[in-house]
Amino acid sequence: MGLFDFFSRGKNENLDKGVEKTKQSFLSKISRAILGKSTVDDEVLDNLEELLIASDVGVATTLKIIERIEIRVKRDKVLNTDELNTILKEEISTLLAESSISLENNLSTNPGEPYVIMVVGVNGVGKTTTIGKLAHQFKAGGKKVVLGAADTFRAAAVDQLIIWSQRVGVDIVQQGMNADPASVAYDTLQSAKANNADVVIIDTAGRLHNKVNLMNELSKIKRVMSKVYPNAPHEVLLVLDGSTGQNAYEQAKQFAQATDINALAITKLDGTAKGGVVIGISDQMQIPVKYIGVGEKMEDLQLFEKSAFVEALFNENR
Repeated sequence: MGLFDFFSRGKNENLDKGVEKTKQSFLSKISRAILGKSTVDDEVLDNLEELLIASDVGVATTLKIIERIEIRVKRDKVLNTDELNTILKEEISTLLAESSISLENNLSTNPGEPYVIMVVGVNGVGKTTTIGKLAHQFKAGGKKVVLGAADTFRAAAVDQLIIWSQRVGVDIVQQGMNADPASVAYDTLQSAKANNADVVIIDTAGRLHNKVNLMNELSKIKRVMSKVYPNAPHEVLLVLDGSTGQNAYEQAKQFAQATDINALAITKLDGTAKGGVVIGISDQMQIPVKYIGVGEKMEDLQLFEKSAFVEALFNENR
């Protein structure tokens, strides 16, 4: 069994409920864009452009989608507005980064070595909760998990991770507030090595006020981890709050400049109509969205499957 085969996936009613607000907003805006029109003309395309931007898809990605639709309009001469949902669905599907490339190890681990995930993201995006839900699902899948509390900038961050470790029933390595984050990460990997852990999840500080300091800190953490396992971390997971729309995209850009991110988790999609940000971030960042959060339950952190996401977004019968 692969490392992620047991994870919740986006093929159930939780996903449908999780994107309900985005879907209702999206489909109602499309209906208004084509009101009174029978064919896709310049006015419809202008309205479509406006609604995509308003849905937090982002300007660059929106223009790319509109350009592709314009090409289809010219090629097919006349396109019925009834086909617009299908056309949009197809174009969005092609733009979404292929998440399947990240479902297994981004870097292969040697036999007997744990899979190491370093989690980054600003405070308040659901980083600690995401770590707890990841730990729960790995443990439920029979994996031995160790958490590392390397967000030592806030006492609350350490305390919250301890609570999650107790709730889930997994080991944690922590040295309290103001400890050296790299030291915590190093000790966590040493503990994982001594106890034959399968998965290590390292929390890090969520600060953006000084990008240079952030870059130096994350680089140091990665450097000391590589002394224990040369390929660690195998996954650098950036957690983003989907309800913040384009602010999430700006955070993604800043963190991508600070460290080498190779996976994204977008949380809180169930409470927002701004789920279109998943499309824009996937397209613009070219970093696979690996997980989406569509509810409060442990299983509501799901592996992102683009086909299921697009189906849920456009299916009017759900």
